[in-house]
Amino acid sequence: MVSNNDIREYVKEKYGYTPKNAWIAHAKEHYELDVNAAHNRSGERKWPCPTKRLVEFEEIFLHFKLLKSEN
Repeated sequence: MVSNNDIREYVKEKYGYTPKNAWIAHAKEHYELDVNAAHNRSGERKWPCPTKRLVEFEEIFLHFKLLKSEN
C-alpha cells in the first residue's frame, strides 16, 4: 500500500515541489482510484489539484503501479 507520504517524497524528489494531501486525493478521484472520505469535508474541494499537475500525477500513479499502463 502506497501512502501519501511516499507519493509526496517521490514528487519532491522528481518534480521539486511538495503536493498538498488535497491535491493527491483530488488526483486519485480524477483517475478513479480509491480515496478515503475525509470526515471534515463536505461538498467541493477547497484545494483541487491544478490541471497541469494532474498530468504529472498520472506518471506518479503509474510509477507506484496504482494505474495500469496502456502499453
